[in-house]
Amino acid sequence: MASRDKGRQRIEPAFSSGRRSGDDLRADPEDRPVAKRKTARKPIRPKRARSRRGSGRGGFLGLLRRAVYWSFVLCIWGGIALAGTVIYFAAKMPQTTTWSIPDRPPNVKIVSVEGNLIANRGASGGEAISLHEMSPYLPEAVVAIEDRRFYSHFGVDPIGFARAMAANVMSGRLVQGGSTITQQLAKNLFLTPDRTIERKVQEVLLALWLERKYTKKQILEMYLNRVYLGSGSYGVAAASRRYFDKSAKEVTLPEAALIAGLLKAPSRLSPARDPKAASERAQLVLAAMRDQGMIGDKELNFAMKQPASRAASYWSGSEQYVADRVMEELPALIGDVRSDVIVDTTVDLGLQKLGEASIRDLISKNGEKLNVSQGAMVSVDGTGAVRALIGGYDYANSQFDRASEAKRQPGSAFKPFVYLSALEQGFTPESVRNDAPIRIGNWTPGNYNGKYFGKVTLAEALARSLNSVSAQLVMEVGPKTVVSTAHRLGIESNLTSNASLALGTSEVTLLELTDSFVPFANGGYKAPLHIIRRVTTNDGKVLYEYKSPAPSRVIDPRNVGMMNAMLSQTVESGTATKAKFGWPAAGKTGTSQNFRDAWFIGYTSNLTTGVWFGNDDGKPTKKITGGSLPAIAWKDFMVAAHKGVPVAQLPGDYQLRQQVNDGNDILPASGGDPAVPAAEGVPSAQLDPAGPVPPAGLGDQTGSTRPVPPANVGGNGGQKGRKTTLFDLIMGN
Repeated sequence: MASRDKGRQRIEPAFSSGRRSGDDLRADPEDRPVAKRKTARKPIRPKRARSRRGSGRGGFLGLLRRAVYWSFVLCIWGGIALAGTVIYFAAKMPQTTTWSIPDRPPNVKIVSVEGNLIANRGASGGEAISLHEMSPYLPEAVVAIEDRRFYSHFGVDPIGFARAMAANVMSGRLVQGGSTITQQLAKNLFLTPDRTIERKVQEVLLALWLERKYTKKQILEMYLNRVYLGSGSYGVAAASRRYFDKSAKEVTLPEAALIAGLLKAPSRLSPARDPKAASERAQLVLAAMRDQGMIGDKELNFAMKQPASRAASYWSGSEQYVADRVMEELPALIGDVRSDVIVDTTVDLGLQKLGEASIRDLISKNGEKLNVSQGAMVSVDGTGAVRALIGGYDYANSQFDRASEAKRQPGSAFKPFVYLSALEQGFTPESVRNDAPIRIGNWTPGNYNGKYFGKVTLAEALARSLNSVSAQLVMEVGPKTVVSTAHRLGIESNLTSNASLALGTSEVTLLELTDSFVPFANGGYKAPLHIIRRVTTNDGKVLYEYKSPAPSRVIDPRNVGMMNAMLSQTVESGTATKAKFGWPAAGKTGTSQNFRDAWFIGYTSNLTTGVWFGNDDGKPTKKITGGSLPAIAWKDFMVAAHKGVPVAQLPGDYQLRQQVNDGNDILPASGGDPAVPAAEGVPSAQLDPAGPVPPAGLGDQTGSTRPVPPANVGGNGGQKGRKTTLFDLIMGN
């Protein structure tokens, strides 16, 4: 059986006839459609989805990694650059072993031309006191408003700096400072106020040094004893005396808040200069103290209801205006004051007191009646030396210098520049012009009360201050010529080159206007203003001495004589007869729109003196003219100034062929053009540019009140052969 089976070959079943021998019984992949479909689906969709998600994560993370990387690189290089900058500027500084705290600010002794004391400036008499000797409110108020993290930072406050920078960026301007009290002390002790990278780096390094060498209390004490607090006060002791006439130990909470508030802007926020601004700043200090828990609600409410009350007068006397101007000019002459110095001025203290007394007396007697509250006076000799400078009625109540800082419309006091320009183009005092209503474009300048005088000489027109004639002359010689003349003689302010310039519509200061009259008094020479003669140390070393420049002629001798002949008529028989005092004198009155400003600038061969009366808020006075209070104050001052001085004639010997009759002060008048100031003292009925044009001959009538002239006003007027002028061409003649 077995052999039989052995000889047989078993044939296994097969699924296809083409399979080779040895192939096992398996289906090919293509013979298995189900398995094929599964295999095709699995790798496609899941792989694509994973690919998209993976690429998204990789792109964002890659960008983030690159940003972090480059930020890190920039930080490293920025740090290296910063370190290099610090090292560079630090290397330029002295070794720390040589650093020491300098003495307190030096004293500046200011004396008059006779050697009398005018004022002491600098430390202002304030003694150095310790923290326990001053009111505890003072250091608290200063820390609250200036450096709230003073006791926790290391001399530099990164948080405060970042906050300040953010506030400045948000506002688009500098509204906060990031300096700490230590940095401010470092700057005050060692550095200049220049805003440079070098100074800022040095400030930080010095602040770190101060913090390492001194305690917080010592740093705060030094700061409070040295910081400038306005009105010439250095340190809280000086400020307490200056503003409240008491010691720093007696200062109350409201007073401490006011003093601390001054640190932001000592000069601008000084209660002697701007009480309202000082009070508003003090309220911010009180609020900061409450926010930081230094005071409670009860103390805050009491301080708000009982604001600081400034002492009536600690520094009084108009000589303090002189001291202020000296302190402003001193740094430009000798640089930083490192030691005590003596400043010899050109001011005559006796004349200063006389001028002050005259201003105060006239305002005390007439202030309420004539609605005038302020006055100013300047007196200058032939070389430009300031002999007296009174900046206001009461320095203790207002430090604003109205003589050198206030710009006002001079009115007719500007007319001498117009007439000098005419003389320089060939006119003479006897040249005749027709005083009658005129129109220049839409502007119709008129005389006071609408009164006109017909044909007048230039001498008479100037003495009577006739606006019509001045306007004609400006158009004939050209406004730009008049501007050039004024600047040549000493006016520094910008002047508008238009027809209304004839009536003094461009603003100037009393000091520059007075100085510009000096060439009439000294024979035609430029007189550079100066108030400091010499600066010396206590041991006599000369630090500065004024040297007169070479004489510079600005007016021809012939024209000096003619101008003095005309301007003397203003005092003898014109608008300033109240100024006559027995000396040959000349000058010009001026009254601006609506009697807001009253001026008289007058001179002898000895002195040129300018006087102004008005109100700080620009309110009109009750018809004060340049020929009233200013002329009276001028006379009082000049009588005293010339006592015992030999009488001397004015330069030039020009004799007028016709004397001027008595006249009234004429005020600027205008109308029709809203860009030009309205008339002062002229009834509105006179300003009717739309009114009918009068007949050709009406303008020649004396006393005509018609404001609109005929086309030929200022024309021949019956004078045959008269030369046609630029004014004629402009007016169409």
